[in-house]
Amino acid sequence: MSKQDMRYIFDLHKLMIERKIILVYEGEFTQEITKSVLSMAERNLESFGEEESIKRKVFNVMVECLQNICKHTEDTQFSFSDLRTGAVFMIGLEFNEYIIISGNPMSNEFVPNLESKLEKINSLDKDGLKALYKEIITTGSISDKGGAGLGFVDMARKSGQKLEFSFEPIDDNYTFFSLKTKISREKALL
Repeated sequence: MSKQDMRYIFDLHKLMIERKIILVYEGEFTQEITKSVLSMAERNLESFGEEESIKRKVFNVMVECLQNICKHTEDTQFSFSDLRTGAVFMIGLEFNEYIIISGNPMSNEFVPNLESKLEKINSLDKDGLKALYKEIITTGSISDKGGAGLGFVDMARKSGQKLEFSFEPIDDNYTFFSLKTKISREKALL
């Protein structure tokens, strides 16, 4: 590689600093890797001297995102270098908010149901989310993927904001699902 070709490393580093990216991991997600990512992110939050309540919210959302990645990664049967199997997790700071972003390939068959769940969650206010959370827990309705959407409801409740999401087609069978959650660093006034 020439020096010019290697410039992308500097450009990536510069972009991460400008965007205040705390941690990025792209690749295969296993339980061990997930534990390591959570541990590194937790150490970074501690180094910022973040308040315990904020750390707890960020950590809970990270766990939900990483569980979602692991759940959908188990469905892929392709080589690691294939776009359909690689996932990404990122945490950063934007103004006075933690930004938690995850992305993973998923089978196209699950997209309509997931999109519908996320739109429903985003249509609800704080009380509506609380009611939906209780309903899911009491009815115990579980989807084919093993989840009832409880994790997404919990992320919306913890963040107090709408979940941002997108679905980008990969091929005829797979879509790349991206999810962005924001958590304010300021304590909410009760």
